[in-house]
Amino acid sequence: MTEKALRLGTRRSKLAMAQSGQVADAVSQVTGRPVELVEITTYGDVSREHLAQIGGTGVFVAALREALARGEVDFAVHSLKDLPTTQPAELVVAAIPEREDPRDVIIARDALKLTDLPRGARIGTGSPRRMAQLNAYARSHGMDIETVPIRGNVDTRIGYVTKGDLDAVVLAAAGLNRVGRSDEVTDFLSVDTVLPAPGQGALAVETTADNAELIAALAQLDDPLTRAAVTAERSLLAALEAGCSAPVGALADLLTDGQTVKEMRLRGVVGTTDGSTLVQLSTTGPVPETHEAATALGRELATEMLAQGAAGLMGERAL
Repeated sequence: MTEKALRLGTRRSKLAMAQSGQVADAVSQVTGRPVELVEITTYGDVSREHLAQIGGTGVFVAALREALARGEVDFAVHSLKDLPTTQPAELVVAAIPEREDPRDVIIARDALKLTDLPRGARIGTGSPRRMAQLNAYARSHGMDIETVPIRGNVDTRIGYVTKGDLDAVVLAAAGLNRVGRSDEVTDFLSVDTVLPAPGQGALAVETTADNAELIAALAQLDDPLTRAAVTAERSLLAALEAGCSAPVGALADLLTDGQTVKEMRLRGVVGTTDGSTLVQLSTTGPVPETHEAATALGRELATEMLAQGAAGLMGERAL
């Protein structure tokens, strides 16, 4: 007799379905059980408001978590950057699989790179973090750009460029890779130019804290180095953020000597959306072996950033 299928809760977007499908395949392999996708519409999917105005974090997550709590699904897959930094006690992130490319990318008309864009180029993004860093980069390199707030799925955003409404849009490399559209990228933005969102490119596989058997099975998909990196990034965000959709970028990357991972470097940035003020700092230390050590790394860097004036930038919202 075939075992009952596990129910995986997912958002309905093409990207969410693609990444949930990949997780479903992996879970099937480790459990030997079929996995069916249960599509759930979230507030973030139906609201037409800009993310900064509807609260940013959590708007894509609440409906999935409610379905978990009600027992309608057995586990859920989130883009980690959508998860609020406080974890409910009744739920557990059982796996954070190996991270995809964390970088942001540009899709521009005429296959242009960021540095080739004409004066007055209009660049679409729904993210105050991207606006702050792109505008800061433009200021320091004598470029004249306008960042335009947009919403919508991958198709909608790329459509702004193909229809000629915008010169370029900024998207996450990971999402384009997962939906098989990375060949449309015209420029990969170096993390020295634009630091990604904390947790960007990583997925969180969440289930109820009382489901020990499923937690143990899902744990086989966990990548400890990815978990350490995103824990540090999210700890930085939590320590900086006063519940607003602040333009915070963070990336923890692993420094190797070619073979062995030696250290972890955590970089953080916060700035005004017009790019006039940025606080950008980094710290390097041993690769955290525990959740507590990773959390401490993020908290320490946040404390330094706040001392450098980051607190005064946290009230910025994209209008």
